[in-house]
Amino acid sequence: MKGLLVFAALLAAAFSKETFVGNQVLRIFVANEADVEKVKELEELQELQLDFWRGPGGQDVPTDVRVPFTSLQAVKIFLESNGIRYSILIDDLQTLVDEEQTQMICQHFMPQSLETFNYASYHTLDEIYNFMDLLVAANPNLVSKIQIGNSYEGRPLYVLKFSTGGTKRPAIWIDTGIHSREWVTQASGVWFAKKIVDSYGTDPSLTSILDNLDIFLEIVTNPDGFAFTHTKNRMWRKTRSINSGSACIGVDPNRNWDAGFGGSGASSNPCSETYRGPYANSEREVKAIVDFVKSHGNIKTFISIHSYSQLLLYPYGYTKTRASDYQELDNIAKAAVTALSSLYDTQYRYGSIITTIYQASGGTVDWTYNQGIKYSFTFELRDRGRYGFLLPANQIIPTAEETWLALMTIMEYTRDHPY
Repeated sequence: MKGLLVFAALLAAAFSKETFVGNQVLRIFVANEADVEKVKELEELQELQLDFWRGPGGQDVPTDVRVPFTSLQAVKIFLESNGIRYSILIDDLQTLVDEEQTQMICQHFMPQSLETFNYASYHTLDEIYNFMDLLVAANPNLVSKIQIGNSYEGRPLYVLKFSTGGTKRPAIWIDTGIHSREWVTQASGVWFAKKIVDSYGTDPSLTSILDNLDIFLEIVTNPDGFAFTHTKNRMWRKTRSINSGSACIGVDPNRNWDAGFGGSGASSNPCSETYRGPYANSEREVKAIVDFVKSHGNIKTFISIHSYSQLLLYPYGYTKTRASDYQELDNIAKAAVTALSSLYDTQYRYGSIITTIYQASGGTVDWTYNQGIKYSFTFELRDRGRYGFLLPANQIIPTAEETWLALMTIMEYTRDHPY
């Protein structure tokens, strides 16, 4: 009977959700700059409806792209005819989507306490917001929930504040889920929140951090997009704002910041996954953080968490000019990825955004760094492409556990090196 119910639920969902039957994720290997340009030509062919999970970068960084079934033959012929090597990362994307959905249905219920909350599962927006309320209710002297604005569709933008007292103390900011389909990031954000309250008073280092610094954690930075990934399109990346003069919806909120805005590494096409938006800070989700950072005035560390690729990155993304604190940031990143790998031997690369992956303008941590927040970092969590944005739920806790070690390294450094 249970299997029948799951099948019925999946069948019902299939009629309302976008499906990915026969979609493949290809990994494209470029040998030279000419290959890179050819792959960029593919990106411009809107009729193919390609979804670049990891866009064209340098020769050291393969490109991952989701190809609809109807475009597979054309894309493969294009690559083969140009002598560009590729492999199939995911043979049928819908299979992974179905497995993920089945797991969620089997454990789906609204938890009534922090103890019954399943940290090893993916959750809906309502479930995460309910978790936040439970956390605040159970730890009123340590955690509060603040609203920094509303999303385009009117959803509240909630931030958890972990503080032991005082006003506008030096602070650390962490956000997850700015790209809505990167579900392991929101799930990790939930785990981080629970870890903080469990560690205060028991872990001397975290206790010392919170005795000196506040931590702000925005678990669902793009709630409209996140809700849409649960109800309509699991692969949705952007916000859900309406673009004037275009039928295509949404802006890439990691290309919308006022740092090299509109430069290379962002698109002016509203239908692109990397559409920068009509102007810097056009997205309410971005503007809310901008206003908060400016009004707070004492944020020392800013960490924005994405998936996937296993990277720890620092500014800049929009320019090849080295950040003035390049060497210090590089040393911190090295220490953080060393700590991360000590748990499960998960290997991360680290470096500036533009040298490690590709040029990207209008990015979060470039803006925060330019605002004087020296310790500005971006994580790309597991994995390296086997599952991509559909990381199995049994990897949530290991991912969060190892990432926590890197976060602690950065937070300890912030505590010990005030500026």
